[in-house]
Amino acid sequence: MVLHPKAKVRVAGQEVTFCCKASGTPIPKKYYWYHNGTLLDRKVLRYGSRLVLRGVMPEQTGTYHCKASTEAGVTKSAPAQLTVLAQGQQSCKPEPEPSLVELPSECPQDATGSRYYNVGRCPPTPCPGSPAKESGCGGGAGRCCGVRRMELREIPCAGSLLPIKVVAECGCGPCAQPRVLVQGRVTAADTGEPLRFGQIFLGGRKVGFTGYKGSFTIEVPPDTQRLVVRFVDRHQRFIDAIKVLPFDRRGGTVYQEVKMLRKKEPVELDGSQSNAIPLGEARDQEPIGELVLPAGTFLRPSGEVFKGTVKASVTFLDPRDMATASAASSDLSFTDAEGEIVPLRTYGMFAVDFREGETGAALQTGPVEVRMDAAQVWMPEHLQKMKLWSLNPETGLWEEEGVLRPAGGSRGKREERTFLVGNLEIRERRLFNLDVPEDRRCFVKVRAYANEKFNPDEQLEGVVISLINLEPQPGYPANPRAWGRFDSVVTGPNGACLPAFCDGQRPDAYSAYVTATLGGEELEAVASSPKLNPNAIGVSQPYLGKLGYRRSDHDDPNLKKTAFQINVAKPDPNNVDETNGPIYPYRSLEECEEAPVSANHLRFYRVEVDKYEYNVVPFKESDLTSWTGDYLSWWPNPQEFRACFIKVQIEGPQEYMVRSRNVGGSHPRTRGQLYGLRDTRSVRDMLLENTSGACVEFKCSGMLFDQSLVDRTLVSIIPQGSCRRTAVNSLLRDYLSRHPPVAENNHTAAFTMLAPVDPLGHNYGIYTVTDQNPRLAKEIAIGRCFDGTSDGFSREMKADTGTAVTFTCQERPAGRQSFFQRLLTAPAEA
Repeated sequence: MVLHPKAKVRVAGQEVTFCCKASGTPIPKKYYWYHNGTLLDRKVLRYGSRLVLRGVMPEQTGTYHCKASTEAGVTKSAPAQLTVLAQGQQSCKPEPEPSLVELPSECPQDATGSRYYNVGRCPPTPCPGSPAKESGCGGGAGRCCGVRRMELREIPCAGSLLPIKVVAECGCGPCAQPRVLVQGRVTAADTGEPLRFGQIFLGGRKVGFTGYKGSFTIEVPPDTQRLVVRFVDRHQRFIDAIKVLPFDRRGGTVYQEVKMLRKKEPVELDGSQSNAIPLGEARDQEPIGELVLPAGTFLRPSGEVFKGTVKASVTFLDPRDMATASAASSDLSFTDAEGEIVPLRTYGMFAVDFREGETGAALQTGPVEVRMDAAQVWMPEHLQKMKLWSLNPETGLWEEEGVLRPAGGSRGKREERTFLVGNLEIRERRLFNLDVPEDRRCFVKVRAYANEKFNPDEQLEGVVISLINLEPQPGYPANPRAWGRFDSVVTGPNGACLPAFCDGQRPDAYSAYVTATLGGEELEAVASSPKLNPNAIGVSQPYLGKLGYRRSDHDDPNLKKTAFQINVAKPDPNNVDETNGPIYPYRSLEECEEAPVSANHLRFYRVEVDKYEYNVVPFKESDLTSWTGDYLSWWPNPQEFRACFIKVQIEGPQEYMVRSRNVGGSHPRTRGQLYGLRDTRSVRDMLLENTSGACVEFKCSGMLFDQSLVDRTLVSIIPQGSCRRTAVNSLLRDYLSRHPPVAENNHTAAFTMLAPVDPLGHNYGIYTVTDQNPRLAKEIAIGRCFDGTSDGFSREMKADTGTAVTFTCQERPAGRQSFFQRLLTAPAEA
């Protein structure tokens, strides 16, 4: 399916058009349209690949999708939502919805003891479009609900007034169209060596190369439903990695680590003899099967039989080795007879490469035999369903090559074995799979939070949640027998629903190993020891006990805390304790996706190093549609986010909070007006005594949202303790003196500068990263700042490397206020 129908909003009586288009051989010409899963009458509506509904009524609200079919099969489009409004009904209410932001710690609490303030938001719901403008099949920007008017308020905080802009009115306007990107790094699964200058293909089209360190950036084409990317090593040391990468449809960047499987060293075979190559790599275990190559089976592309020396490389990805899951190709799915994309459970996949011994020319084969040891299939019901599949590198879907049927056999003098035997011919496709279609499926609800408070208003979007399905050994849940499939989903405003195999009879038939990453940073799971806390984990008892929740450090506190494992126990519909998540039956995806935050769910959170951010113009960095064009916006351009950090070294006996105060410096519209505050606690340097470092964000200098004049942000860096400035980076000082005006630095307890317009780098103690995703830009900049380099990444503070300013702090005499406290209580005097 190359064109999918798009969501539409109409007022009753208007006309609406949905379009879809499929490609294939032969060319698909038969199309079928469905409303809420019911086939629409072709004779009445006279549709083909385009469906036109005239004079729509509210009862026609719902989902529409199409199917295309040929004698080769069926494919199905993604569903599109049609919303039909009654005459006079509003899709965008002028009153904003509530949205809370946390005020700085020095601001007074309200009557309920809260420091949160309602700034309002406009939900980015679609507005009715004009049928005349949208009659074609092209995708226009459309109209969406957004901010029509904001107003400035002032909140008394510790002797001064804190400005804050709140949404006063919502209205319809053009929809935001942020770019959708996937970034990441491609490395070897075994050594971590980067894939340097590897080729990147989308479908059959080459779109670029990986960088020297294996990095890549891919812009996701519009209307993409499955992003299938192929990474190719031009030196042929690795097997092509065909990945279905998750992305955030609402815009921004998702970060992915891609692992490539090293190609097995070739062995020399005599093409005129029969040969057998074992399939199986797990240590101290029998092979899963073997590839039997009869005499005379090797063929040149012309069809001529080749009987000389063959260099044969057969690389087997063994699911009994847990470490191989991340290197698996595609997302282990196929299209069934109804056009649905359905999951597979793998028992192993293998890549083949046969070449002539002298010339290195590629060879194909006639019929070869795949023999699989039936003793390696631990679920008896799978013996009857085992099939052989090959991977379509353009769609990322597995296609059936044949069925594996039971047959007797033996291995030399060993005991009698039963084998599952199938046949295939090796032509253009080189990646094969021993798989079972598995219909015992569920969804697992996971949410990610900004911190351990698990505040519903502080959920993180754009987090990649990954779930590996495991088959546990009975009685040994922490030591699984094998993995079965691998899925990744990106969190939206209401978390993520991950597909997983499940079982209603045996809760521990399948388990799931779940991780979460944001911009390459691993988030932390909720602890399971010394005892389970259902309120923290997010799942109530007794269902939590049935799931057997265990964080990865459950038995060994030295292990990472960044994953958890559960039994995927299918919910019992007759048990009220199991009807509220976090596991949902496969047919209840909508219920899972729309579940309220009060329903059971599993959690990850960021380990915040005591960090606080305040913007005068509120903006939720995980939702790019919440951006508002305003002179006081922290990020002036919603298409490109530039994150700036300054590295501060602190010599003192403890860790200190460091604040950056950011006001307009040179622009006539914002001079002296606050953009925002950032508070960050310094992190101790493990190698230096009484030394810590802080990477503090400041608002970058540059054009404001009208893109007409540059503002040099006036930035003040103030440690919150008894501190005095003792050193300033000489290169930074010289740069600032050469680029007037120069800010006054007459108070030794702070450092003030008109921020540089240029991205200076680690030699100046300034770290700047530009990206289409603000969180990713900040994560990369913080990693470089901790490391003290312009291209490195570290989570361990190197406080004396690449610093801009140094403060010396001491314990304050009892009763004496710090400069920071005086600044809050009596700002004019301070």
